Amino acid sequence: MKHVGNQIAVYSGSFDPITNGHLDIIERTAKIFGEVHIVILHNPKKTYLFSREEREALISKAVTHLSNVTVSNYDGLVVHAARMKQASVIIRGLRAITDFEYEMQMASANKMLDSEIETFFLMTSNEYSFLSSTVVKEIATFKGDISKIVPKHVKEAVEAKYE
Repeated sequence: MKHVGNQIAVYSGSFDPITNGHLDIIERTAKIFGEVHIVILHNPKKTYLFSREEREALISKAVTHLSNVTVSNYDGLVVHAARMKQASVIIRGLRAITDFEYEMQMASANKMLDSEIETFFLMTSNEYSFLSSTVVKEIATFKGDISKIVPKHVKEAVEAKYE
């Protein structure tokens, strides 16, 4: 698949930790857009397993094979991060219909904040439709096998947190 010109996209989230579902969206997005910026946002209402620096390192290692993908941290609204990166598109992954209502609200709010930035919804591949960072952490809490749902280096980092 060819890139859509030189368009720049932003894919944001907390990625605590990054999962194979996230990677599925990132890899597919990297085939479509000229540049993809993974932006780790901070939600002060959340408690994180990994620091932002740790998440940035885990994601960076997971995307080394994608030459048009960069990773950074950002405090603030995703539309502001998109503007800073000169992106015209915000990528949002959808796992199931239950994600759609929330994501539609966020897309509408982002459009109100910046009418020049579009939201691009991408359905996750079927094998990852159940997967979230929360699921990874719940399985790991009880010493379950997460090797099929996160990259190897992420599995090792998650397991180290729960030792």
